[in-house]
Amino acid sequence: MTCTQTPALDLPDPDWPALDFSEHLVSACQGCEQPQACGLTPPASPPPAPPAGAGFFDGLAAHSRLVQRLRRRYAGELPLLAPGAPDRASMAAAFAALRAQGHDTGAALRITRQLVVERLAVLDCEQQAPLEVVTRAMTELAEFALDEACRHAFAALDERHGAPLNGRGQRVPFWVIGMGKLGARELNVSSDIDLIYLHESDGDTAGRADGRGSVSMQEYFTRVARQIHALVGEVTEHGFVFRIDLALRPNGKSGPAVCALDTLAQYMHVQGREWERLAWLKSRVVAPQGITPEAARALRGVVLPFVFRKYLDYNVFEALRALHRQIREQASKRSAGRPGGACDVKLSRGGIREIEFIVQLLQVVRGGQFPELRTRATLQALPRLARAALMPEDRAQALAAAYTFLRRVEHRIQYLDDQQTHLLPTADADLDWLARSMGYAQTGALLDDLQAHREVVAHEFDSLLGGSQAHRQCDKCRAAQPEQTAAPHAAHPDASRNAPQLETAPPGLQELLQHFPPAAQQRLQTWATHPRVQALREQAHARLMHLLRRSAAWLAEGRISEEAVLRMADWLEPLLRRESYLALLMERPAVHERLLRVLGAARWPARYVRQHPGVIDELASPGLMQQRFDAAAFEQTLHERLAALASTGEDDEETLLDLLRRAHHAEVFRTLARDVEGALTVEQVADDLSALADATLRVAIQWCWARYRKRHRSQPALGVIGYGKLGGKELGYGSDLDLVFVFDDDDPAAPDIYSGFARKLITWFTTRTGEGDLFEIDTALRPNGNSGLLVTSFAAYASYQQQRGSNTAWTWEHQAMTRARYVCGLPQLAPRFDAVRHAVITAERNRPALRDEIAAMRHKMRAAHATPPGVFDIKQSAGGMIDAEFSVQYLVLAHARQHPQLEPNLGNIALLQRAEAAALLPAGAGQAAANAYRALRHAQHIARLNEAGNRFNEPAFASERAAIQAIWQHLFA
Repeated sequence: MTCTQTPALDLPDPDWPALDFSEHLVSACQGCEQPQACGLTPPASPPPAPPAGAGFFDGLAAHSRLVQRLRRRYAGELPLLAPGAPDRASMAAAFAALRAQGHDTGAALRITRQLVVERLAVLDCEQQAPLEVVTRAMTELAEFALDEACRHAFAALDERHGAPLNGRGQRVPFWVIGMGKLGARELNVSSDIDLIYLHESDGDTAGRADGRGSVSMQEYFTRVARQIHALVGEVTEHGFVFRIDLALRPNGKSGPAVCALDTLAQYMHVQGREWERLAWLKSRVVAPQGITPEAARALRGVVLPFVFRKYLDYNVFEALRALHRQIREQASKRSAGRPGGACDVKLSRGGIREIEFIVQLLQVVRGGQFPELRTRATLQALPRLARAALMPEDRAQALAAAYTFLRRVEHRIQYLDDQQTHLLPTADADLDWLARSMGYAQTGALLDDLQAHREVVAHEFDSLLGGSQAHRQCDKCRAAQPEQTAAPHAAHPDASRNAPQLETAPPGLQELLQHFPPAAQQRLQTWATHPRVQALREQAHARLMHLLRRSAAWLAEGRISEEAVLRMADWLEPLLRRESYLALLMERPAVHERLLRVLGAARWPARYVRQHPGVIDELASPGLMQQRFDAAAFEQTLHERLAALASTGEDDEETLLDLLRRAHHAEVFRTLARDVEGALTVEQVADDLSALADATLRVAIQWCWARYRKRHRSQPALGVIGYGKLGGKELGYGSDLDLVFVFDDDDPAAPDIYSGFARKLITWFTTRTGEGDLFEIDTALRPNGNSGLLVTSFAAYASYQQQRGSNTAWTWEHQAMTRARYVCGLPQLAPRFDAVRHAVITAERNRPALRDEIAAMRHKMRAAHATPPGVFDIKQSAGGMIDAEFSVQYLVLAHARQHPQLEPNLGNIALLQRAEAAALLPAGAGQAAANAYRALRHAQHIARLNEAGNRFNEPAFASERAAIQAIWQHLFA
């Protein structure tokens, strides 16, 4: 839903403002080859309270050999770090004190680091400090050290070579980019730091005052990088501050240590690989302090498009599988012959890296379209993925618990000897200490929970990426596991066993065609010479053939129709240049099958998917068929996306128009998918589409007003009244919105302000962008129709409707008022509109005159929509839907004064039933007409889905027509 992490290239800490696969996984232990059901229930977190009372943790840090060494070596310096959790201020104070004692910059930074680590060991092991206390302190230490190193290097090199200035006499920006855990503020206590050094432009430094010493920018910043390494990364008598790894820079170890920004941009455009997108997703400028907004925008302009693609991009799946296989193989080699080697809490099966891969994969795939998923930190990303329905809430919580648990174990492993290792210790004393420092009274309980957490993670990773299920357990983990067989867990809809593997040679097109019926054969045969098919890369072509093979199998099983295959060919053919759609369907068999069912259902869904192909990813939502449209969640998500875009300066008007359209199209498609699968009634479809229109209007008004040049107040004093299908909550697919705009503002310029705003708002809805449009807007029902003002003061609107003054509403406008409702806008106007509607509907009327006017208007409409003999138009013909609607409108206007139960805007079916209950219709006639109207609405709905029109041969719907004609005759004869 939702990939979160974006390149971290922004000012100090703003975040960059997802695919659910699973199956019943049963793994086998390599030692005995016995099946083991995947454990899906994470252990309780935190672990059961230890039996020894409050003093259980006292003095535990002293077991660490690292802590022992630090206390011996730096006994005099330890008090320099202020009590409590280390932060940047306390680190700076300790560093300043060390410098005052005569230590040079490098030594002071290293000693500061040792003081911080000793303090964290005590806080973590003896006081059970939260994980974020440790990771935040280590991250702030890295930022502080790198900032000091930059300051020191700049001072020394400026004196020697002059400052690096651009043509405007300004200092050329230099950025230290933190990648990985440093970028995400998740550093562990013995972590290396992944860095990339960037500078903005080429040229030469200013040189010294004597005119000498000038060097190229590249040389200058390369020397800065060397000095940073000397001050932070080199090992001296005081150890190191952080190990520095530059392997993530463009071209890796073969590339220059420092890269110009334009070189990075070219590299990303031409050579950037999929796994590098995941790396840059966590990137962040960590030093030096004081990056300007302009520099931040320049960096974001390069990195954001590389990490987050405009369209859903599933090609990253295979790249991540390959990267993960390499990591697993390297971890296996490192652990070969070592007891406990398979218990690498980071790199082994079910380890920290797999949690990170799950989160980053979902973020990269979806973060381009859903910027609210863009956050670097894993624990921040998981709830966002859950809110975006890209992962069930309980699964996100289980992964968060596993991540926290594994990171806490990782820190204790590293407290032992300050080694960058993630292997569970093999010495019993160390393992016992690790368990007690985690709050366990016994080692076996720790290992039980460790294995349970790893199984949860491994299940999620394997189900998402179809990874290998075989795994090893270390002797200690295996010994700790009771001999039992867990119950198999429920399968996900996208079981990876359904996904063909690309290693298997796919069949050719001619071989596949024989498995299709004649019409599909004829259609697909054109692909044999189609330029787009021939231009596919080998992997993409293999995916296409696998999709055809899978479709043929489903067709043979009767799970899909031949029409679905034909429409899939029409849908897919123009998209072959975007290979990500092939990857999406390949990776997600359930999406592939559901898409075929939607395409096969009717013409309109097929056309909608062709117009908005990106919506098909909505088919992957695990609760799609059980859910209904949620207006509050829809609006919250859009506001989160706006905030995310604003944090990176991407919230321009064009982007917001596209954002509204994508969100609206996705919800329409979700409703459509439920509709064609039979999960919604026609009335529920209309309710959801109407609620979606309401929510879209509310969001659009807020966003549009914030960008309206003439706005004179924080919120517009505007109201929007819905008429027709919107007013009656009977919207269908592609319906127009009948709107009337009113305002209540005493500002002298208000009429001009709100007229301009209404025009701008209508433009927001009707403009066709690359993402399509939203709605056609009809304002003809405003006072005086198309000749009247686009926006009317509420007082003038009320007077017009209530027949005050010389300019008053016609009867047909009062008919329209029966289906009108206040949709959104200034809250104070809602009850005032309800009062006006009440006054209009319950006004004293001459019933014979009202009946004659409504009947005359109906005859006029019927004459304008004449149908040939023998044809029944379910909307316009006698006995059609409009007859029922006009009958209801007459009943409401004529009798609501005496029968208040007719006043609410409940829809035609409910009002017909109420009219019968009030004895305004013969017994049984109202219910019969209500049933007939429901049947005609359903028929109209199906006809629209099939783009077939409303006309049928006259024998059709004879009983329904008769039921509606009966009440018409009763009321108007």
